[in-house]
Amino acid sequence: MKKLSKAYLGLVLAFLYAPIVVLMVYSFNASKSRAVWQGFTFDWYKTLFANEAIMSSLYTTLLCGVLSALIATVIGSMAAYGLGKSRKASGGLVLSIAYIPMLNAEIVTGVSLMLLFTIMGLDLGFFTMLIAHITFGIPYVILTVLPKVRQIDWSLAAAAQDLGCTPWQSFWKIIFPELLPAIGTGFLLSLTMSIDDFIISFFTTGNGVSNLSITIYTMAKRGIKPEINALSTIMFTVIFVILIIANVGAVKREKDKKRSMRI
Repeated sequence: MKKLSKAYLGLVLAFLYAPIVVLMVYSFNASKSRAVWQGFTFDWYKTLFANEAIMSSLYTTLLCGVLSALIATVIGSMAAYGLGKSRKASGGLVLSIAYIPMLNAEIVTGVSLMLLFTIMGLDLGFFTMLIAHITFGIPYVILTVLPKVRQIDWSLAAAAQDLGCTPWQSFWKIIFPELLPAIGTGFLLSLTMSIDDFIISFFTTGNGVSNLSITIYTMAKRGIKPEINALSTIMFTVIFVILIIANVGAVKREKDKKRSMRI
């Protein structure tokens, strides 16, 4: 049974990662064709950094992603903290409303935000796309941080205040370190969703402002260039390294916590 489970897991992983491996291999293909291998080359990586359209859209994607993730993390973390401490029935209603942008169809959210920005008289561009990304990023942060808030032992904060800490000091020294891993996870999830988004970005941006997903969609009408394979390889490698660092840090913190408990 264990061998069957391992074989099934191997098939699932192969199905998920085989296309990515193929993409990475062909990012070094000297030929533009994805059907013919004509030798190993780094030319597409050089061409990538010389392509102003792709680099501009990459800059827009990263800037919008980081800014929206930071703002969404701050707002979402404060909302999760408030909802976690709320014992009123209204807390569940507020939580359900907060999850609507995440559960709603993206095309509905995108069109709704576009109409809202138009009614408000805002010119569609980077600012409106940033607001849209913040909007759908907040629920993911709440979803990540809220369970951790509900797991906190609040008696520790009360004990710290009994020993002379102010409520603000007890929060930063007791509560915040407990929430930090969940907040970091919420930030990364919000950043990933922002970078990955196409539909909402398509409806909430204007002429002259496009992120990677819109640029790639435009290129797909004429055929995907090999530079996109190189860019995808770089992005996958960076995200993979970040995940490894985050997981190693989490394992180290867990070991330190267990060691301190033994002492």
